[in-house]
Amino acid sequence: MAGPLEPVADGLRLTLRVTPKASRNAIVGLVDVADGGRVLKVTVTTVPENGKANEAVVKLLAKAWKLPKTSLTVVAGATDRNKIIHVAGDPAALTPRLTALIDSVSE
Repeated sequence: MAGPLEPVADGLRLTLRVTPKASRNAIVGLVDVADGGRVLKVTVTTVPENGKANEAVVKLLAKAWKLPKTSLTVVAGATDRNKIIHVAGDPAALTPRLTALIDSVSE
């Protein structure tokens, strides 16, 4: 089963399922999707208008993973619940770090 992280030349691609207007901002954990893959589920309290929910997702992930907000960019799904985030950096260094953090919230 494919996970939410995919190494690319200049970082990682992270596949998310975002729930806006939730009761709290949280990285919920991994969820299975219909195509057999897995995505990281994230909830944010902001409304999905004018990119506010996307900004909240980037802020939440950057804070949780101790990364600069500028290293996270929404590259697909700006107006969809399913998003792809590009995490800039060295994939060899980022992959084990983010995998461990994702696994810690998924247990």
